[in-house]
Amino acid sequence: MQAMILAAGFGTRLLPYTLVRPKPLFPVLNQPLLLLTIQRLQQAGCDHIVVNCHYLREQIMNALQGIAGVVVQEESAVLGTGGGLRLALDQFRDEPVLVTNGDIYHTIDYQRLYHEHMLQGTPVTMAMHGCPRFNSVAVQGERICSFDDRTKGELLAFTGLHILEPSILSGVPEGEEYSIIDLYRQLIEQGQPISAARVDDCFWTDMGTVEDYLALHGGLLTGKIPVWPELSLPTRGSFLVDTKAKTASDLVLRDWVCMGDAVIGSHTQLQRSVVWDGATIEPGSMVVDQLVVR
Repeated sequence: MQAMILAAGFGTRLLPYTLVRPKPLFPVLNQPLLLLTIQRLQQAGCDHIVVNCHYLREQIMNALQGIAGVVVQEESAVLGTGGGLRLALDQFRDEPVLVTNGDIYHTIDYQRLYHEHMLQGTPVTMAMHGCPRFNSVAVQGERICSFDDRTKGELLAFTGLHILEPSILSGVPEGEEYSIIDLYRQLIEQGQPISAARVDDCFWTDMGTVEDYLALHGGLLTGKIPVWPELSLPTRGSFLVDTKAKTASDLVLRDWVCMGDAVIGSHTQLQRSVVWDGATIEPGSMVVDQLVVR
């Protein structure tokens, strides 16, 4: 299997935190999401993975340096999802490509999705589910029928996971910013089928906002969200504290907390918060429902 992780976006909804770190490198339980995603793809059988990067790309390139089977595609201009895939066309083998956004946490089975694509025999298979917040794609049975007309079928949400045949990427303009969904619109207009693989039985979330990011950690630490095997859970309760963190003996932790290699002053209380490596919290602070960075 081969895959591509889309990791070139700006993450504007997560400003100002994305000023210091690109969204795909945001840590989940103290481990960068991008590295976790690569591990999961490799364990599913992906031996060739392309990762594109643009915004703060030096950080992504450094993080991926030396990882076997991973090709980093540096993009000096904004190319969008379609433009990035088109640029990678020469990197792909003549077989389906599993494409995933670099900012999602989910339990969707990659192999099951790939198998579904092979059974359907269509140019594209999109992993879809019911998610009222994002339901916008019209689906009839096992086929996508419209990205614009909400009256044509059941409305579902695109998970950001799809499998495509590389040959269709020749329809994307070279060197231009372009959305892959625009190509899919063209395919539908031309009468080419796009399959909808239902994954309603899986957990899925993106890290689009700080609230989403904190909710993911709260769910993982309290057992409400399935935990990837690659992640380490706390040994006590719902508090994950890096062994290198410098904390005072009077630190108070409430509900759930995830803390990296940080410095926490005395007389401090943390509650439902994530603290990144390198952060410093002043003595006497009360930190509630916050993301704390360097």
